[in-house]
Amino acid sequence: MMIIIAEFFVVILKVLWAFVKAGAKWVVWPKEKSVAGQVCVITGAGSGLGRLFAKEFARRRAILVLWDINSQSNEETAEMVRQIYHEMDSPKTKDGPVGGVEEVPPFQPQVYTYVCDVGKRESVYSTAEKVRREVGEVDILINNAGVVSGHHLLECPDELIERTMVVNCHAHFWTTKAFLPKMLELNHGHIVTVASSLGLFGTAGVEDYCASKFGAIGFHESLSHEVKASEKDGINMTLVCPYLVDTGMFKGCRIRKEIEPFLPPLKPEFCVKQAMRAILTDQPMICTPRIVYMVNFMKSILPFEAIVCMYRFLGADKCMYPFLAQRKEAMNNNEAKNGI
Repeated sequence: MMIIIAEFFVVILKVLWAFVKAGAKWVVWPKEKSVAGQVCVITGAGSGLGRLFAKEFARRRAILVLWDINSQSNEETAEMVRQIYHEMDSPKTKDGPVGGVEEVPPFQPQVYTYVCDVGKRESVYSTAEKVRREVGEVDILINNAGVVSGHHLLECPDELIERTMVVNCHAHFWTTKAFLPKMLELNHGHIVTVASSLGLFGTAGVEDYCASKFGAIGFHESLSHEVKASEKDGINMTLVCPYLVDTGMFKGCRIRKEIEPFLPPLKPEFCVKQAMRAILTDQPMICTPRIVYMVNFMKSILPFEAIVCMYRFLGADKCMYPFLAQRKEAMNNNEAKNGI
């Protein structure tokens, strides 16, 4: 009994120390780690946040491995990365050993593109094998690829629901199974899950999307505990949960107009810069903006009816309805043009 009591007090001390360390990061921001020369796989790199992540890692001299289902857009991202590499490619000089000047070799750009449908596990596993054979072992995995059906549940074809779940959630299992074993062997690596605030608290009209993001967050959290349980302190995990990002994925989504100036859609560049800071300082989770932390906490302690009242006040209860209406109208227009 005394042993349990002693262990309990040790746990209390460790918890308090964790609070102290977390608070210290607000005062002295930890130094960002270097990812130069490390192999970084980014899924969904052809557009949106994936493209911006690629550019940020390129500026930090990582070796980029870009995955996307769209070959053309993926190559466009690769060209942007090459341009960034080119800007860093000018030869530099430094003092030589005998007071002379020696030239530092220019940075060698390395970016690889692969067409991969992460919604098909065979495609994930075969592409991962190509990466290992052609590039090398992966140090950083950014699970970013995502889709949204844009239909009310009762109007959504089953195939689109399945597609949303597979791409937004199941694909994380397959990419992780492909690259985690070597990370565990080397005790080195970093896995990033790009989820959403809609994976922390849902809203009406996007049941499939919310479910897929809740699943991705649950997977990430369980995997984080498994890595900790294996005592592999060289492997880090970062969960990224942004509020609505202005990438066009949810075009038309609106909260209450009086509230919107205080909670506007996030600029993609800001979202990615915040995420990069979290990744490079090994932060376990980043919610953008910070009010997302508070909303998630309130959801955990308030009665459901209280949450409903808050949603209605903010206009968050039906914020997706304009987006869904636009998607439906666009689909109807396409059908009319095709003579359906």
